[in-house]
Amino acid sequence: MSKGANGSTQRKPQAGQGIPLPKKEADQFKSLVKFYELKQYKKAIKMADSVLKKFDNHGETLAMKGLTINSMPGKSKEEAHELVKMGLRNDMRSHVCWHVYGLLHRADRNYPEAIKAYKQALRIDPANLQILRDLSLLQVQMRDV
Repeated sequence: MSKGANGSTQRKPQAGQGIPLPKKEADQFKSLVKFYELKQYKKAIKMADSVLKKFDNHGETLAMKGLTINSMPGKSKEEAHELVKMGLRNDMRSHVCWHVYGLLHRADRNYPEAIKAYKQALRIDPANLQILRDLSLLQVQMRDV
């Protein structure tokens, strides 16, 4: 926080919690997701860092950075978990954060927690077919139907 001209405190610009990113950063976030899906993890981390440079507490970006780090060989799983949890703390009402949290637990073979996270993501965005697909595949695998 910094002091404004009239003596009031001004907050750093923040996105998340229902406030969308500006167009430039939203495009960078989409690139981050695309790089993650293409397994170009270093480029994904660069995109995440460029968004986080301006919006350091953006929950979805923190979560995606954590998921990317978790997918990279030789990287710290604890750091990945911490980033995803921080992202979730910063934006609890984001289906993206809950979906990423579920993906992280699924990667760690913690299936009951992954199912809980997917269900929470579906409560927020019931029409999201990707989350529904991930949840249904995991439920079939666990025979939890």
